[in-house]
Parts: sequence; C-alpha cells; structure tokens
Amino acid sequence: MSTEDQIAPLSPKTSPATPTITPFTQRKESNSSSEDNRQDSWELVEDLQGLTENIQKPEKLEGLLLKKRKWPMKGWHKRYFLLERGILTYAKTGTDLKKGRLRGRIDVGLSVMAMKKKSMCIDLDTEDSIYHLKVLAKTRDLFEQWVTQLRHHRTFRQNEITMEPPELLLQSDPTANRREKLNTVNFLDLSECESALLELNLLLKNMEVLHRTFSAPAINLLQVGLFACVSLYLWIKYVFMFGLCTGNKFVYMLSCYWPKSTKPIMTQIFSTDQEVLVGSRPLRQQVSSESRGSIPESLSEFFDAKEYLLSGSSSENEASDDDSYVSDVSDSTSVEFCRNENGNGSNCAVMRRDRLPSTRMNESVNLWSILRSNIGKDLSKVAMPVQLNEPLNTLQRLCEEVEYCHLLDTAANTHDPHMRMVYIAAFAVSAYACSFTRAGGKPFNPILGETYECLRQDKGFRFIAEQVSHHPPVSACHCESKNYTFWQDVRWKNKFWGKSMEIVPMGVTHLELFGDRYEWSKVTSCIHNILSGQRWIEHYGEMSIKHSTTTGDVSHCKVTFLKSRSGALNANEVEGMVTDSNGRVIHSLFGKWNEALYLGKPPSATCIWRANPMPEDHEQYYGFTQFAIELNELEEGLKALLPLTDTRFRPDQRLLEEGDIAGAEEQKERIEVLQRERRRVLQENNMTHSPRFFKRAEDDSWVSNGTYWDLRKDPGFSKLEIPVLW
Repeated sequence: MSTEDQIAPLSPKTSPATPTITPFTQRKESNSSSEDNRQDSWELVEDLQGLTENIQKPEKLEGLLLKKRKWPMKGWHKRYFLLERGILTYAKTGTDLKKGRLRGRIDVGLSVMAMKKKSMCIDLDTEDSIYHLKVLAKTRDLFEQWVTQLRHHRTFRQNEITMEPPELLLQSDPTANRREKLNTVNFLDLSECESALLELNLLLKNMEVLHRTFSAPAINLLQVGLFACVSLYLWIKYVFMFGLCTGNKFVYMLSCYWPKSTKPIMTQIFSTDQEVLVGSRPLRQQVSSESRGSIPESLSEFFDAKEYLLSGSSSENEASDDDSYVSDVSDSTSVEFCRNENGNGSNCAVMRRDRLPSTRMNESVNLWSILRSNIGKDLSKVAMPVQLNEPLNTLQRLCEEVEYCHLLDTAANTHDPHMRMVYIAAFAVSAYACSFTRAGGKPFNPILGETYECLRQDKGFRFIAEQVSHHPPVSACHCESKNYTFWQDVRWKNKFWGKSMEIVPMGVTHLELFGDRYEWSKVTSCIHNILSGQRWIEHYGEMSIKHSTTTGDVSHCKVTFLKSRSGALNANEVEGMVTDSNGRVIHSLFGKWNEALYLGKPPSATCIWRANPMPEDHEQYYGFTQFAIELNELEEGLKALLPLTDTRFRPDQRLLEEGDIAGAEEQKERIEVLQRERRRVLQENNMTHSPRFFKRAEDDSWVSNGTYWDLRKDPGFSKLEIPVLW
C-alpha cells in the first residue's frame, strides 16, 4: 500500500463506524440487485390482446437515433427516424426523409419488439432482419419517450391490421353477419395448414416427376393436379373469407410450398374466383428497404401471381406472364415466332436450336499452377487453357445484354420521362441476369479485328460488334431498331486476389430514344472460389443513369448493386430510385438482378422485369440461357452473308461447342500465334490497326461508322480485303 493510500480519508462504505448490515438492509440490497439485473436483460413487449375499436391515433414522433450496421462500416451510425401510424421509416438525414430518400421502412405492428433499459437499446425483429436501435443522447427521458410511443404505435398498428375499415367491409363483405363470425370462430391452427400444404407440395412434385418421365404416357398436368389444387384453393378461400389469418405468416407459408411448375395451374384456378382474393383482406408483407431484395424466389412468385390477378388492365404484363408459362411447361420447343412491336405473333417462324451440340466436358485443370505467379495482375494478358472457356465470345456476351430489348421498346412508347427511366433502369439491370449461372467459364477473348453480327427480326433489332483494340482490349458494339439506338465500348481490368477474381469494367454505355440521351457505367463483378469449391459471381457498386436532352437534365436514376453480407442474406439485391432534376424521389425500385425488378413497395409493388426461365438442363450446357444457345448458331443461309471475321467462323470456339477440347486447344494456340505475327508486322512497319466498322468519336468513345449493313447487302463482304484471323 502506497503512502497516499494510507493517508487517504475513509469513505463511508469503508469507515470503521459503518454499522452492521441488518436483515432489512440485506433484503433492500437484494431487491436493488434484482432490479439491476432486470434492467440489464431484454424485455419483450407483448402483442395486442383482443380487438379495440376506439384506440386513439398516436402522435407522430421523429428524431435522431443510432442504428447498428453489420456491413459495410459496421457499428453504430446516426439515422433520422419518423414514427407515424405504426410505420417507422428512416433516412440518413431529416432532409433526405422529407425528399423521400428512405434507407428503410419497418412495420412496427408486424415486428417483435424488445428493449434493454440499462443500455437504452431497442430491437425490432421483422423476421427478415433485426434492427438494433439506441438513443443518441444518453437521457432516460428520451428513451422512455421512444419506448412509450413505439408501444402505442405498435398497438395502434396491430389493431388497424386486425380490423378493417367499415367502408371496406361493405364492399368485400356484403353480408352483415360475416364479421360477427370472426369473433366466434377460433383462429385456424397454422401448423395444421402448414402440414396440409406440405402434403400437397409433395403430391404435386411427384406428379411433376411423373409428367417429365419420358417412358410414362403423356399426362395433362392441369387435369392430374386439379383435385389437389382445388383442395388448396378451398383452404385459402376459407382463410380469406373469415379473416382467420392476417399478416404475412400465411403468405410466407403458402409461398414456401408452392412449386414453381404449378404456377400456371394455380393462376388459372384462382382466376375463376378473383372476387375472393381481390375483395378480401389484403395480404400485408413486411419488407424493409435494407432486406427487400432478399425476398425469396417463392415470394417473388407470389407477387407475380398477385400482379397477374390484380393487373388485368395491363396487356403487357399478361403477355409476359403467358410467355413465361409456356416456357415453363414446354422447354423443348425450337420454334420462335416473329413478333411485331405489340408482341403479336405473325405468320413467319424462325427455327432456332434449343440446345448446344455437346454438353460441357469436365476435365480437371490445375489453376493454381497458372495463377500463383499472377496474383494482383491483369489476367487478360495471361493465356488460359481452353477448358476454362465457354463456347461464346466476349462480342457475343455484349449481344446478350440486349436480350430484354422489349424494355427499350416499352420505354420508347412511354411519354412520362420518369416512368421511361424506370424501364431503362430495368434494361440496365437485366444485362446481368445471364451471368448468374455462368461463373464456371469465361468467354473467348476476341481477336483484333474480329466481328459479330446478330440480326433478330423477331426482337426488332440488328446488332454488330468489333474488337477495335488488343492492348488494351476494347470491344465496341452498336445496336439499333426503329425505337432506339444503343452503343458502348467496353474494356475490362481483371485482378486475381488468390481466391477470387475481380472484373472492373471501363467505358460508358449510351442509349438514344428519339433525341433523348441516356448514359451509364457498369458495376464491378467478382467471381468467388476460383481455385476450389462452387464458383459464384456477384456484382456490386452504383450504377448512375443520366438522362439529358437539348434543354438539360430531366431525370436521374441511381441503382445500387448490394454486396453480399455474411450468410448471403441479401445475395444479388439491387435497389434504385428515380429522381427529377431537383433531386426529388419519383419512383423506387428493388429486386434481384438475376430474378426480377419491382416498382414501388411491397405488397403493392409492380413487376417491371422478370428473367426468362432457364432451359431444363442448362447446368450441363455451360449454364446458357435460351438466347445464349442461339447466339453462335451458324445457319446455312448466313454463311454467304457474313464476313469471314465473324465469330461464328472461329474454329477453336466451334470445336469447343462440339465437345472437341483437344482440337479446340490446338486451334486456340494457332490463332494466338497468328495474332502475334500480325502485330509484329504492324510494329515493324510503324503501322497501327484501323477498325473497319467503328471509329473514334470526339469524346474518345467508339461509335459505328455506318458502313456494315450497306456492305452486307451490296456488293457483299466477299469482295473486301479481309485479314486472315484464323
């Protein structure tokens, strides 16, 4: 003990004169200790007990709170919250909240609420996410104010969910005694409902397997599954008519046991009695902004089904739904009907292949021996074995980005500039859908001077692309139709980081609609598990779409591709907002880049774009979509029209498509030697390569020189001097 400790005055607790603790004092300290323990533990806020018709509308509350983030910049961050009518919304600042730039939306009535008084923390569990909140100022009064108001708003919201307004009762429930049944009938045991749905799911899946068995006789799936589907329909009708299940639990449970193959059947059955679904209590699905993209595929199907029933006035949505249903039921069709701008079939039909000549040949490649000396380097300059390739070219991959060009046709026919921006944003997002199943292979690198054309009268566009530079590698493309002109030049930087490879695109994508210009840049892509495990791809970053006219900027759209968090809870999510020239939010977007994009907020969100169904055996054929399968097809009638530089004449790519890996590797090496030889000749003669069909613009981008299609028809490419590329 130091000298200072010896001479320090004794505190009352350590004073020798302190009296002996009596039993009463012990009991008092024990009560105090239990109170501290209770405040240090989480206290669960109880749900509403019974219905109350005269709950007073709670007051609005707003202010700054701390919100915990996991990724990125994990920790506590200030956010401005607004609590109104049981809905808690928040933004980065109060100004952003007023402008509609929300970061999230929480339905307090559908959330489980817990609080810890000692640390003044509040947790809201929405099933999809848990929101951790804390009072910014360490004052007990402010904490109690938020807790009290959250309790009041939660009770008000739960009561509001349970009880329908009288005017809705007159429309959806004309009988006066139907509401009285709600008070007398016990709520269904959801476990029994779940069990029945599970049995139905197993039955439908067994019928689906039987239907797809080649040796089995032809079976009409609609007829075979009619009894089972009607049973499910009666369950749902009973639940909705008597209000026996509210909230999102029944929706989620139903979607989990709704097989995708039965979606057309369910839609047809439900459409026979739309009044029950439209007139009954709406399904309320709590989805926050931060987790809205994590809607499972099954819930996406639910939204699609609801949209099909409730959006009967939209012929465009119905047409897309019909197309997807036909693709789901009949994947083997190889006939593609030409469509005009309105999507109606015409008399001409183009026969296109529905699968590649050969499945993917699995041959092991020691990637580590190739990549270990190239960590952190640009892999575009590293020669890779042909086993790592897919039988498509980078120029063809650029053409894949216009698969959903009908979105541009719709945008061109939309007069509202902000709604037009919504369709263009959906088109920009749709360009990434084909990459979801393609992480296992890389496209062939184009040879300098290599070209590719795609003339699709059924889709109303014609597309050309050319490799305009080799070092650095630059690919340029131009696509045009009667409604739009689309062009871009893309260069990539590839970086290998040991377990993953990052692909950073450079360049700007351009779109022109009747004089209006749109521009955006692509986001970063990353392929994970390069050396071992299941490879998967993700895209992350911000895509900013600018709309400009001769009079100035009109609208702007920012689409954020979210990076996957731990556990892949938000895998492939995108969020976006369309703003006017003053920065005011006009439209909100959310979804997944590999599935669908929605306009608005659930449950009233509208599906703007949905990815086409994949071929049944796409895993065996490089994960190609039906559109990708058609890109490298060389028809007899095309051979005389195409230049010899067209990708479809490339022998190594064709041999890989046919399953001849050894021959493809041999041809690939020969073609690379020819390219190095041509480059050496140019350097020795102080010459540079001049692209044939593209030219540099004033902004240093590559644009079409407008000669390709004229040369194609007269006198033809056969009379041109074309270098030997392969």
